[in-house]
Amino acid sequence: MERYLTRWWPLFLIPTCAAFLIGFLIPFALGLYLSFCDFTTLSNAVFTGLDNYVKAFSDASGEFVHALWYTALFAVGSTALINVLALCVALLLTRGFAGTSAFRTVFFLPNLIGGIVLGWLWQVLLNGLLAPYGATLVSSEWYGFWGLMAVVTWQQLGYMMIIYISGLTAIPDELMEAAAIDGATARQTFFHVKLPMLMPSVTICTFLTLTNGFKLFDQNLALTNGMPSNRSQLLALNIYSTFYGRSGWAGAGQAKAVIFCVIVVAIALLQLRLTRPREVQH
Repeated sequence: MERYLTRWWPLFLIPTCAAFLIGFLIPFALGLYLSFCDFTTLSNAVFTGLDNYVKAFSDASGEFVHALWYTALFAVGSTALINVLALCVALLLTRGFAGTSAFRTVFFLPNLIGGIVLGWLWQVLLNGLLAPYGATLVSSEWYGFWGLMAVVTWQQLGYMMIIYISGLTAIPDELMEAAAIDGATARQTFFHVKLPMLMPSVTICTFLTLTNGFKLFDQNLALTNGMPSNRSQLLALNIYSTFYGRSGWAGAGQAKAVIFCVIVVAIALLQLRLTRPREVQH
């Protein structure tokens, strides 16, 4: 069997390669080409050079530039908040008290709820909390910002918590016993034993939350739909609104999508670069 697998392994790669080619490479190449074209359908694309990229950044309302820094601020803020809270919850739920399995399940459940449903539920909840003050989530872009922060934190905290719990339970008991014998305090044990051993989990969770912050779409659509005046649009919603909501802006929307792809790929490459030395050292 091993001999046959060694000889015919390219045959087994054909379905995967075909799916990757049809589902990613061809659409990506076509999308990249269309970002340099003026088009309404694929059959009438006319090459226009960099006009779409100039158009994307020269919008009179400045929506795209605003969405860029607004998304970057949201991604960084949500990454910090989610990871700190998830690590704190993971530390609490690895203490071995009764009911930890139930608590883990409860914290993880929001991750199973769809983004549109989640956004709508939190819209009703937060608008109800703001109603006595005569405000709603769309009264200000910052109300929408903190509303999105609450939604995403509540949804993703449980998922990251599971990763941190896996990292904590993988720490050898010998290290913890050695720290206790040496008289290390709880603070010293955390910063000098647990946290260094948790760095692979920290890297994974940081990458996941950061990319999720940049890619967020459905919660943004359901919670604020970019209101007021498209000032609470994250990058994905801005691209969607440009491509489908503005006549004659399909090319500019495609250019924005390419820029968005470059940002996400850059984050992925940076994550790989940061993790490689640790893996080699380990």
